[in-house]
Amino acid sequence: MTDQVGLWRWSGFAAVLAMAGLPIYIHAPAYYAAQHGIGLGVLGVVLAALRLVDVVQDPALGWLAERSRAWRSQGVALAVLVMAVAMLALFWPNLPLAALPWFALSMFALFTAWSFLSIVFYAEGVARAVRLGPEGHLRLAGWREGGALVGVCLAAVAPLVLTGFAQPYALFAAGFALLALLTLWTMRGEWRGGAALPPDFRGLLADPGVRGLLLLALANGAPAAVSSTLFLFFVEDRLQSPSAAGPLLLLFFLSAAVAVPLWTRAAARHGIRHVLTAAMLLALVAFSVTLSLGAGDVAIFAVISALSGAAMGADLSLLPAQFARQLARSGGAEAAGFALWSFMSKLTLGLAALVLLPVLDLQGFRPGQPNDAKALVALTLAYGGLPCLLKLVSLALLWRLDLTEASHA
Repeated sequence: MTDQVGLWRWSGFAAVLAMAGLPIYIHAPAYYAAQHGIGLGVLGVVLAALRLVDVVQDPALGWLAERSRAWRSQGVALAVLVMAVAMLALFWPNLPLAALPWFALSMFALFTAWSFLSIVFYAEGVARAVRLGPEGHLRLAGWREGGALVGVCLAAVAPLVLTGFAQPYALFAAGFALLALLTLWTMRGEWRGGAALPPDFRGLLADPGVRGLLLLALANGAPAAVSSTLFLFFVEDRLQSPSAAGPLLLLFFLSAAVAVPLWTRAAARHGIRHVLTAAMLLALVAFSVTLSLGAGDVAIFAVISALSGAAMGADLSLLPAQFARQLARSGGAEAAGFALWSFMSKLTLGLAALVLLPVLDLQGFRPGQPNDAKALVALTLAYGGLPCLLKLVSLALLWRLDLTEASHA
């Protein structure tokens, strides 16, 4: 009972981590393009370069997390402080440096701290799930990913809700810093750490189950990365409805949050493979409908947002739960395993920024300005067509995996 009640702490910490993850890819490029006049192509290159740093950084952070288990509480506290300060710096009203290097430095600090915390958080969750008993990985995933989606909802709409204030993004950053310190305090007794383990990345990648799930995470995470990167542009420039962006974002992530417990219960009963297949097909249908949308089609897009958000709830909860179960069976090195998982998740965002923003820039797309038919078609194909192709690839990879033990903790 104590373990079950204590899961609210994990949900709260997940919410804060999520606030510093996906929503920043929604807000930061749009903010720096509008407020500081930086082109989308340049921002895309910088974001991609930052993600490429993770080729070295995430495995290094995984190694650090394994080797510093005895000081895990102290390491988490330091990383939370760095993350809070970096968020404040990113949206600071009066920049002490030129906008582009300040953007790069702030994002680097933010995502370095975020990466370390995510790796440690998910690694600790492997042992915590085992203590929860049968179906512990799915139960913990429901609490953790449900909290994460609440955090995404808050971060996605907060700057838009605060537009009546002089510095809405600065207020958002200050609120985030306070919440980060609060959840650090509530989680103070949850970091058990333990004896240091030598991280064995080669051994992990030699495991077919681990390797297959990592590849699936890369392919299946790409559609969400694409839609997250282009969401505001699609609503404001394709649908010509900038005032609807906040409510639509909230609908998308709330739908995911509501769907998470439904997906986890269904997976416990029917198996992860079949439930993920249903979710991927739902996302495929939703993305395909966006190809026919134009100015004013907000009501239809709201339905699409709800359906695609619900589908994403399955991705965010079931795949990490299955990966945690695979690591538990492999025996140890959880931090190293989730370092690879974190790298795959962020690589999708980096590739989306590297490819999509410069391509749209070359097609003549300019956010917030009049765009010709060619530019809008390019935006629509990128937002709706590319995710459809990626979901088909993900379905093929899912059915190649051996998930025969997916219904057992």
